[in-house]
Amino acid sequence: MTGSSRSTMDDEHHTYAPRPKAIPPHLINGHSPLHQSSSPSRAERDQGERETTFASIQSSMGPHKAPLSLEELSLQDSTATKLPVGETSTNGEQKKSAKQYEEVGDDEIEALQTNAAARDLRDEAPPTPPAVETRSQSPFITSNPTVDFEGLSWPSSGTLSRLHERESPKDAEARLAKLSGAVRTILECIGEDPDREGLHGTPERYAKAMMFFTKGYEENLRDIVNGAVFHEDHDELVIVKDIEVYSLCEHHLVPFVGKMHIGYIPSRRVIGLSKLARIAEMFSRRLQVQERLTKQVALALSEVLKPQGVAVVMESAHMCMVMRGVQKSGSSTTTSCMLGAMRKRAKTRDEFLTLINRK
Repeated sequence: MTGSSRSTMDDEHHTYAPRPKAIPPHLINGHSPLHQSSSPSRAERDQGERETTFASIQSSMGPHKAPLSLEELSLQDSTATKLPVGETSTNGEQKKSAKQYEEVGDDEIEALQTNAAARDLRDEAPPTPPAVETRSQSPFITSNPTVDFEGLSWPSSGTLSRLHERESPKDAEARLAKLSGAVRTILECIGEDPDREGLHGTPERYAKAMMFFTKGYEENLRDIVNGAVFHEDHDELVIVKDIEVYSLCEHHLVPFVGKMHIGYIPSRRVIGLSKLARIAEMFSRRLQVQERLTKQVALALSEVLKPQGVAVVMESAHMCMVMRGVQKSGSSTTTSCMLGAMRKRAKTRDEFLTLINRK
């Protein structure tokens, strides 16, 4: 018997299992035709993300808080009663738990207490008085409150008076003179002679430079965008990368310098490409931390365009850890903020990250 005839006989006696039918579309991913999905819509999820990001930015720019002292972190609190973790007292203050300090030995605690007792009280910074208001009333009134001066430009309490000085040269000169006097005081305190030839005019020059470094306080998102939003049937990634960013660390008033990459997926609306760089410039020309700066740019673009998704990645070198402190010149810091589809879809997010890293 030949091999071909044997193969034919085997096929006649073998029973093949029927091919499985395709899964109906309404049953894919676990959805049942009998139960409607209770998950929130994309618009609701995007709005929730924007609100969460906005609340995060507000919390970092809220009322002034004094740093915790060593006494407040003490494990031996004889006056307060111990409460379970997360439970609050009757006056609304949350009791501190010692769970996070369980790995600290008694000898280490005694050493900390000894060091604290040996410190000179003159080294302690006075607590910052609480602010009466976190923001001033906005001078701009628009039909969309999320894009006005108050909603997305996040002014500080002193911004309005600085803005009003644009129309009053006398007040602007007074502010500059006050800042120059403060710089002169700094020079005297570090042991320099402000009147020597090399420092002649330095207080005035530095005062003008500082006003330029913080010119973002005088700008607002409405004027930056300036109506440059256009209807366009485009639903693929739009990326502007390698935007140079110069800002001042609000903790030490020294620069941090880097590049920002901004991308978004339009939802029938696009913005002028230069406006992406201008938005980054506006928020960076203030006293900042990189984490908040990244979120502010992402949320601003999300509120202006209502796109399908927004992604912002920033890489920078901080002089506060290069020139001083740990002095690590080769270090860099990367922060990101993803909203909408860029946060939910791994493939879309990977596409963005791949494109910004492509040389």
